[in-house]
Amino acid sequence: MKQIVFIQHALDRLKERGINKELAIQVLRDPDDVELESERRKIAQKLIKDRLLRVVYDDEEDSMVVISAYITSKVSKYLRR
Repeated sequence: MKQIVFIQHALDRLKERGINKELAIQVLRDPDDVELESERRKIAQKLIKDRLLRVVYDDEEDSMVVISAYITSKVSKYLRR
């Protein structure tokens, strides 16, 4: 299991947006979907009630480096079914 590392920007965004760090970790460990942004950058997504939590991270060899996270109501825009 890869180590999860939060950069300061991610920690600031979590606090600012009222997202629990443990919930972000849960999304990384058990996502509903993972979107590929680039070779390394990915977005783990999980539907929580009627909203989508998106966690942006860099997939390194031995770790997942969390860049940012946010909650959106635009579920159909982002989540593939």
